[in-house]
Amino acid sequence: MQNTRLNNLLDTITRSLSQWFLNPWRRLSLILISFLFGFFLGSAVSTTAGQKSELDIVVAAFLVVFTEIFSKLFYSRSWLARAALWVETLNYLKVGFIYSLFLEALKLGS
Repeated sequence: MQNTRLNNLLDTITRSLSQWFLNPWRRLSLILISFLFGFFLGSAVSTTAGQKSELDIVVAAFLVVFTEIFSKLFYSRSWLARAALWVETLNYLKVGFIYSLFLEALKLGS
């Protein structure tokens, strides 16, 4: 890419954010926020999709494809690539999402 001011600005922002998240507590807090956001998304999707009961099969298929793509992305990489922050954050978002769906299924089954 050309060396423009916008490109320099984006490189500087990316570099400073990556250095900021090198702190283990900040990294852990971002992962925890990602897990809780995934839990919220799973809860919201299950309640809104089940409200009208018109597109349940389509939504379920989309959710399975969503989780399988993220699992393929996370588990097909080497250990060093899995340690990348954005990949780890997406994985914990997926884990929170699946945990929320299991919890909703247990609430409906009892």
